[in-house]
Amino acid sequence: MSNMTEANQPGKKLRVALTGNPNVGKTSLFNVLTGARQHVGNWPGVTVEKKTGTLKHAGVEIEIVDLPGTYSLTAYSPDEIVARDYIIEEKPDVVIQVVDATNLERNLYLTTQLLELGAQVLIALNMTDLIRERGDSIDIQKMEEFLEVPVVETVASKKEGIPDLLDSVLRTAGKQHVHKIGYGKAFEEKIAELGSVLSEDEVVKAAYPLRWLSVKLLEGDENAFEKIKGRPVETGVRALLDSGDGASFEGEMADKRYETINCLTSLVCDRALREQNPSDMIDRVLTSKKLGIPIFLALMWGAFDVTFTFGTPLMDLIDGFFGWLAGAVSASIANPWLASFLGDGIIGGVGSVLIFLPNILLLFLMLSLLEDSGYLARAAFVMDRLMYSIGLQGKAFIPMLMGFGCTVPAVMATRTLESPRDRLLTILITPFISCGARLPVYVVLAGTFFGEAAGSVIFGIYILGIVVAILSAKLLGSTILKGEASPFIMELPPYRLPSMKTGLIHMWEKGAMYLKKAGTIILAGVTLIWLAASLPAGVEYGSESSLIGSLGHFLEPLVAPLGFDWKVAVALVFGCVAKEIVIGALGVLYGAGEDESAIMAGMQADPVFGASTALGLMVFTLLYVPCMAVLGVIRKETGSWKWVLFSAVYGTALAWIFAFLIYQGSRAFGWV
Repeated sequence: MSNMTEANQPGKKLRVALTGNPNVGKTSLFNVLTGARQHVGNWPGVTVEKKTGTLKHAGVEIEIVDLPGTYSLTAYSPDEIVARDYIIEEKPDVVIQVVDATNLERNLYLTTQLLELGAQVLIALNMTDLIRERGDSIDIQKMEEFLEVPVVETVASKKEGIPDLLDSVLRTAGKQHVHKIGYGKAFEEKIAELGSVLSEDEVVKAAYPLRWLSVKLLEGDENAFEKIKGRPVETGVRALLDSGDGASFEGEMADKRYETINCLTSLVCDRALREQNPSDMIDRVLTSKKLGIPIFLALMWGAFDVTFTFGTPLMDLIDGFFGWLAGAVSASIANPWLASFLGDGIIGGVGSVLIFLPNILLLFLMLSLLEDSGYLARAAFVMDRLMYSIGLQGKAFIPMLMGFGCTVPAVMATRTLESPRDRLLTILITPFISCGARLPVYVVLAGTFFGEAAGSVIFGIYILGIVVAILSAKLLGSTILKGEASPFIMELPPYRLPSMKTGLIHMWEKGAMYLKKAGTIILAGVTLIWLAASLPAGVEYGSESSLIGSLGHFLEPLVAPLGFDWKVAVALVFGCVAKEIVIGALGVLYGAGEDESAIMAGMQADPVFGASTALGLMVFTLLYVPCMAVLGVIRKETGSWKWVLFSAVYGTALAWIFAFLIYQGSRAFGWV
């Protein structure tokens, strides 16, 4: 009998959902399958990243939807809700679960939940090369017979098994199968009773698998109750459940799933006897109590120093190009106002931001390679003890690490935290982690006033951000957000040789976000700065008589105790739109445009500026109100303007205090 169904005939389009635990190679597989044919957005109504891509195989167009990485489909976090609601409500033709072959027990818990959903599951057994290297084996045929789903061996990082996987997708699409986990007589009777009540509602019956919904209701899943809220069957369901202990049910039913998993692994896995493997030996050093944190700090210092050292020559090339372009455009336009607008405003403003693209790309690349190697998971493990002492779990450090790249996805990444209290606390402290947008400010100021020590000074600013975040977590967690930290259980992924291709893809994705920002928000910001510096008509561009000068002098008393003048006040105001604009604004006010060397010369000639002032400005830029994009995502994640206002006010207050202490302390001790 032919395996070809109407759903996978040539010319038809299949929808395939890609799911799996974190660190199982899901991103690598998605990139291999879709290549450059990807689109990144958000799921409707939630700030959870949604990736989709397309490919063609055997004449069939396949859309791949990359679901958020998750350990289970129990509705503890927005990630889990998004993943399971997509499978239930959108009903993809196939669900590919990427399973780490080196850790079947952990991965198969998600498999049991996918099968209960009635999804058309296809298992991509990934990292099988590591299994072979250590002398283990997995009986694929027995695994398929036990689970009653196809299993395909893959090594996504080496593109192995991809054609077989796609062939299996075509064979799996259109099949109908529900795998039942046996929960024992008592539980099965309750499941049957709930299913009988739920079946009386035709809407619920058509929308959800009744056995799965019964199991979730029995476990006390709040999101499952939301699905029947207001329905005629709600009263009957709650009456059946009132006599039971939902928390107890959930634990006992999880035990039943693990019994099934243990039975399977004992049948299909043949593990070789071996001594401690190289990964374990490396972990003894990298995750040790004494060396773990110093090694982490040393690696981060190396990343920032490389970013500054190797990025500078590329910056000079871009600087020269935009300087030439601005001059050529200005010289070719007779109207001085229009020439200034294009040369000083548009080209100069955007150029002053794009100059720092090499630094940002290098930073993103190194963070991506560290993540791909498996080290960043160790960093979270190393920081767990410290994080727990301030009232957070180690998992909260992962969004903070992401914040080194960009705060927007870092805040979004807090959705992986199950506890609402942990999630909110992490959202509030993550903006203190220095993002790539602040790097241009550090590069110019440190390069101008600290010479060869610039890299170390920038590293110190990044460390200060971590310290402020940790201390703020301790303060907020013991006052307005009291509560105990959630337990943190984490299995460390195996070390892998980082894929340069994957690193470059991630680098380009983040770099493209920066370029898009430069072409929209930053362009609007520098245009506004130019306009304010040019009006009223007839004033000298960027002078104290211009609108921008008036604004600066109005604000100057607020920042004078920090050693800042009206120019810095203006730059910081516009930096609220996007931190990169701080340098663009200083370029306008010093009449330097996009010329980085001219900006540096202008600051060196300004009697207001000195090393202590520059350091205070770097710290102020680090801590004060997050940019508009971050405030927007905080509003989206928390659902409240109250926390947006708190983040802005609290951060700015800290920035003022720190900058004040740096400047006044320097003066008191006679430092420049």
